[in-house]
Amino acid sequence: MRRRPGTADHHIMSVNAEQSTTCSGNRFTTAAELAARTPADRDRYVDFLRVFSLAVVVFGHWLMAVPLAGPDGSVRPGNALAMLPSLQPLTWLLQVMPVFFFVGGFSHAMVLRRRPRYGEFLRRRAARLLTPTAVFIGVWLLIALLLETTGRDEGTLGLAVRTVAQPLWFVGVYLAMVAFAPPMWRLHRACGAAVPAALGAGVVVVDLLRFAGGLAAVAPLNLLLVWLAVHQLGFFHAEGRLGRRAAAALAGGGLTAMLALIAWGPYPVSMVGMPGAPVSNMAPPTLALLAHALWLVGLTMLVRGPVARLLARPRVWIAVIAANGMAMTAFLWHLTALFLLSAVQLGLGLPWPAVGSPAWWLSRPLWLAMLTAATAALVAVFRGADRPRPPAPRSHGPLRDAAGIALCVLGVLGFSAVGFGEVFALRRTAMAPLPISPAACLAALAAGAALLGLPGGSSETGRKGTH
Repeated sequence: MRRRPGTADHHIMSVNAEQSTTCSGNRFTTAAELAARTPADRDRYVDFLRVFSLAVVVFGHWLMAVPLAGPDGSVRPGNALAMLPSLQPLTWLLQVMPVFFFVGGFSHAMVLRRRPRYGEFLRRRAARLLTPTAVFIGVWLLIALLLETTGRDEGTLGLAVRTVAQPLWFVGVYLAMVAFAPPMWRLHRACGAAVPAALGAGVVVVDLLRFAGGLAAVAPLNLLLVWLAVHQLGFFHAEGRLGRRAAAALAGGGLTAMLALIAWGPYPVSMVGMPGAPVSNMAPPTLALLAHALWLVGLTMLVRGPVARLLARPRVWIAVIAANGMAMTAFLWHLTALFLLSAVQLGLGLPWPAVGSPAWWLSRPLWLAMLTAATAALVAVFRGADRPRPPAPRSHGPLRDAAGIALCVLGVLGFSAVGFGEVFALRRTAMAPLPISPAACLAALAAGAALLGLPGGSSETGRKGTH
């Protein structure tokens, strides 16, 4: 077996909230100090892919989102890719969320090789995800309640409370990957490539039942099957088994399969959901998205060499560490920045250039720069939640831990489906057999966190680094 990359303390930064500063005693470790302590055999490319994938998602949302003002002052969401269908093939490169799940598999494998207790593994990673997420949810729930009590739930802010939670699907699904990581790691060690092959076969069966058998109710199963398959590929990279030959096979085979499925199957061109489209490759994921993920993982491994050489430069590596320290906060709040600036523009009566017009294209750099600045301001306010104190080691038992993480997953996914508006109103979604409300989602999330024992605990950060 080839030598595994990054085997020396690859847990310096966490999977989802890598810190540019970590508390050690009464001081903070800076990004430069972390960079100086980086082991020589650390896989820096994985850290780059983590922050790069989230950055591409953020900029993609900013470019796609187009608030549309009606003659009566109402605001509805628009999508630039739906208005410019010729640009949808760009999603074959820019839909990079599979890269984050792939990197997550790698990072989880690095920790699971040390055989931590299931509860400890689960609680530490859940705390990293849920602490900044809980702050985000709490702020927006307060805004939603304020709007409801004052009757000002229209306009840009009203649209925001209904839609700003949509990216939380990623947090919910990633929490599920954390919960499944230990047993999937054991399966990987026992069965190897048979595991992602079986998951891929499951995706085929689900899509056949969905599209050929008319059983749309089975489609949400692919939320688990597709992302587990991508996450499983990270285990192979952790063992040094994704060399150039394997990467080329993944890239070539995945791209060929994706193009064939789009050409002859029921799958749309876009790898992100389009408003009004009868089928989305993302919600829930499809076989075409799995093929896209294979192509993208293979491509990232093929270009690893030159990027890794660039990351060996101290200034570049310090920048990656610093960016990782704010990536999760930026991801959570980037749509808030979009709605804030949109509200200002609409409030000032400034016209929106027609999507696809020369004025629209010329204004994109300035628009992105303004959104970056607004998001940076929000990061400065909320970044403290991205450095949660790790929970104290406890033995709750696997059943309690599993129940806790399941409730957290349901709560976060529920928010992504129903948003924050009408806090106590019940409504149906495609992912829930019973009507749910933001209040019910909050109750599930709070109960799950309590079962996991996430509040409190003493920090070990600085003695061992962050996982």
